[in-house]
Amino acid sequence: MGDVLILSKGFELAPLPNRISPEVKEKMENLSFQSYQPKKRNILMIGPFPGQKYSEIIFPILSPDPTTKKNVHFLKYSIYRGGNKERGHIYPDGSKSNNTVYNATSAGIVSRIGSKEKGNMK
Repeated sequence: MGDVLILSKGFELAPLPNRISPEVKEKMENLSFQSYQPKKRNILMIGPFPGQKYSEIIFPILSPDPTTKKNVHFLKYSIYRGGNKERGHIYPDGSKSNNTVYNATSAGIVSRIGSKEKGNMK
């Protein structure tokens, strides 16, 4: 599985391991969290990870400090979460997992799709 969490600007991934409690560290074990891009630290990703083992994911996040940032207003933030199960994950190093690329052997336009015996297509 894979997971993405999109937070409002100012939120970011907590630096591991110095800002995470021991009990949360134990639940997360060796999960690999990362920001989507260095300039988009509020978009957090994790995965791939085995869904059977991790039925609950705890994202370690830091909230913006209202004492240093005057435009911070708590309880007025949107949070978006997305998940991916099975195929199509991208590992933290950028390599793909179980993605298959199919390329056509010749140029052309698909004008019709027909079925053959046993569920095959032509």
